[in-house]
Amino acid sequence: MAVYLSSTEAALQLGVSRQTLYAYVSRGLLQAHAGDTARESRYLTKDVERLAQQRTRGRKPKEVAKAALHWGLPVLESSITLIEHGQLFYRGRDAIALATSGTVEAVAALLWQCPVQTAFGVQVPSAPATLAMLQHSYAGRQCDEVLLPLFSIASDDAPTAAGPLGGIWQQSPERLAEGCGALVRLLTACLLGTAPSAAPLHEQCALAWRLDEAGADQVRMALILCADHELNASSFTARCVASTGASLRAAIVGGLAALTGGRHGGTTARVEALWDEVGETEVALKLRQRLARGEDLPGFGHHLYPDGDVRASALLTRILPHHAAWQELVDEVSTLMGRHPSIDFALVALRRHLQLPPGAAFGLFALGRSMGWIAHALEQRANRSLIRPRAAYVGPRPE
Repeated sequence: MAVYLSSTEAALQLGVSRQTLYAYVSRGLLQAHAGDTARESRYLTKDVERLAQQRTRGRKPKEVAKAALHWGLPVLESSITLIEHGQLFYRGRDAIALATSGTVEAVAALLWQCPVQTAFGVQVPSAPATLAMLQHSYAGRQCDEVLLPLFSIASDDAPTAAGPLGGIWQQSPERLAEGCGALVRLLTACLLGTAPSAAPLHEQCALAWRLDEAGADQVRMALILCADHELNASSFTARCVASTGASLRAAIVGGLAALTGGRHGGTTARVEALWDEVGETEVALKLRQRLARGEDLPGFGHHLYPDGDVRASALLTRILPHHAAWQELVDEVSTLMGRHPSIDFALVALRRHLQLPPGAAFGLFALGRSMGWIAHALEQRANRSLIRPRAAYVGPRPE
């Protein structure tokens, strides 16, 4: 049975003030759980002990480096996204506000620091003739299975290639911006199984999925909310790829590969399986049985949002009022574990609400996040440094 500490007990064990304890929570170093009252949080004893051990290790370089790679201290500077005090900002602007009224293309241009008219002009990106053949061949398969191979075929390195040492070579800022927009439009075509188009991205989705105006707006909102999330695994992968001097297309390919993992964008598939298992009857009983078997509840809880993922909240506000049984699922998980829905759960809820094809939750995640991958790749390219950490060798010593 899980053992919890109160805020006062946790702060005492860590040797810090309660204000510092809350700062640890906001930075994702410790997760708060719902207490007996709405105003009091509690903390798993094992999590507090782990954090205390990390602080005790203190300034040992090897231990600090190891901890920094797992929800730890920042490892590099970036001016793209800020997650602080449970809020999300793109280039200093509230991401929730942008998602409420902004366009996907304008947010992409904000992240890339270029004019939206340049990145998303009227010219339709070209795609190889083999793309349509492959789309026909892959018809009927989930987009999370085919997005990576289709995009690899549809896109080209040349428009966003880097010059010597990763710098821009024989390429104007305007042409680079056009290349960035073309990559996202090609990825959209691969997601939807359509020909490349210059129409707004959310309208392309609405047309392909036969959505009404409200549905199209929810897709628009989801794409913006997924646009970036600081140094998640796929964005860090994109930065590593870009640091070698590879093209922005290659950075997206790397990001897509990382996103497929079950601990990242692949969590949407796990949420779908959980949803199928729990259903809409006897929800509380089935959740307790699952926890009794030692199984987790994917799609709930996020280290960086102890009070709830603001991206998920923004989306679910428009969805859950239409589905009382889904609200019950959310409420029961909150009661049992003190956890709130993450963006993965919200994307699956959106897919089911709009009756999109299976795998579309992952597809929306990937399409939205591709804007962030490009932003990180551009920032890393401008940095002109190779990401190449050293390994702390722990194997057998040579004789």
